[in-house]
Amino acid sequence: MNSNPDIAVQPLTAPNVDAQAAASGTSTGTNPESTPTPGEPTGTAQSPSSSFPSRSIPVALSPRLYNRDLAPTQRSGRSWSAYSIFTLWANDVHSLGNYAFAIGLFALGLGGWQVLGALGFGAALLFGLLTLSGFMGQKTGVPFPVMSRISFGIHGAQIPALIRGGVAIAWFGIQTYLASVVLRVLLVALAPGLKPLDQGDILGLSPLGWIAFVALWIVQVIIVSYGMEMIRKYEAFAGPIILVTMLALAVWMFGRAGFSIAWHTNTSLTGPAMWGHIFGGGALWVSIYGTFVLNFCDFTRAAKSKKSIVKGNFWGIPINMLLFGAISVVLAGAQFKIDGRIITSPSDVVQAIPNTFLLAGASLALLVLTVAVNLMANFVAPTYALTNLFPKRLNFRKAALVSAVIGLVILPWNLYNNPTVIVYFLGGLGALLGPLFGVIMADYWLVRRGRVNVRELYTEESTGEYHYRRGVNPRAIVALVPAAAVALAIAFVPALNVLSEFAWFFGAGLGAIAYWLVADRRRQFHDADGEAIAVPVVH
Repeated sequence: MNSNPDIAVQPLTAPNVDAQAAASGTSTGTNPESTPTPGEPTGTAQSPSSSFPSRSIPVALSPRLYNRDLAPTQRSGRSWSAYSIFTLWANDVHSLGNYAFAIGLFALGLGGWQVLGALGFGAALLFGLLTLSGFMGQKTGVPFPVMSRISFGIHGAQIPALIRGGVAIAWFGIQTYLASVVLRVLLVALAPGLKPLDQGDILGLSPLGWIAFVALWIVQVIIVSYGMEMIRKYEAFAGPIILVTMLALAVWMFGRAGFSIAWHTNTSLTGPAMWGHIFGGGALWVSIYGTFVLNFCDFTRAAKSKKSIVKGNFWGIPINMLLFGAISVVLAGAQFKIDGRIITSPSDVVQAIPNTFLLAGASLALLVLTVAVNLMANFVAPTYALTNLFPKRLNFRKAALVSAVIGLVILPWNLYNNPTVIVYFLGGLGALLGPLFGVIMADYWLVRRGRVNVRELYTEESTGEYHYRRGVNPRAIVALVPAAAVALAIAFVPALNVLSEFAWFFGAGLGAIAYWLVADRRRQFHDADGEAIAVPVVH
């Protein structure tokens, strides 16, 4: 129910714009920059205040802001259920990088229960943050670059979209390379005759390395070329495979260790140091998902309901993350009991499987996992970012291909092997994700209280609600700059290294506080759905 008399709620059906224009003597196509392309709808918005006469005012959709992939999704036909969201997390949480992180906590001296405590602390925070972020997508039906227009302006939104996309596109190439290493080793194990192809160097990779990389690259491009619905289906397919594989590895290692494990190393932490690593580990666990809490709306824009988001997040985040933590503790503790060695990831366990057939099956499961993680974490964001940058020229499929080509031509194995690039370029971009999240969330939840005029996210008219100053909200930039400066300082200044584990929280918190202080509270915020310009989830 709309309890604020200053808010005009948009009706679900669009009136006839051409008839209104004829009756009022106005035209919807006089501005070439604001005229929709043929076949695309023209939306209408209500009067900016309920104190004005109740009539519809034409809103011309700009082809620089609107295409079928950036348009809001229709509420009917949304296909992402609680299970879809659960499998999203079932894949991403069990990534090899996350296992390396959790096992690293064990190696630092945290016992098994303490590792679970750190992950549980982080999971509780993530459940709240991701649920709030997911609700934004479910309500508006728009992807992250369009969501960013609310706080940064219709053109200023390019800033958060490109930062998020830039981080993702580099990691897409790197993760594809890391998966290709697993595939290369598997191919040589199954067909030793291929070993000569694994010799030599062509731009940093052996011929077999190129074959493995390009093969995985093509598989991912094919999947993404069919859109978000195919990604949903792939995640739903991969999720159970990953869970069964990881549980099987844990049971196998538990048996090898005599059905008991070492619950801690010989250098167990106690007292303040222990608690510092528990809370620091939990904070870093949230930081790892700093990308997802920013653009979770890319997925929940197709969610059936808020209930499906809450249910999928509950089983996929706190419950699934604790299962992930238990598997990590068993794998690390079992190996430490067997020979006093701490593994670095489940791939170390897979390599020790004595049966070639089972080893091949486990390796294939890890490849399925890596592709699933890469698709959701590193492919969707740059695809939407490029679509938002060139909506007249790129749709989702074309933008996905451009993203993939960039991920190939940057020769990501060279980036991965260059600490300077990883630390300063990717680390610097990553440090900005917290401040961006703080500004966007403070604007949406604290200042606007969830009120969004969806149709005006796609117009360049100067009277548009998100036009601000030439399409950029200077208040958002003013809030972002100091928060970003602090986040970068924490990331790169050695004297502030003690705060590094909590860098994301400092950046997000300062961004939110700064925006709260500078936000224009004299503006009227209107709630208007986008059904009149919405498109089916599958189109």
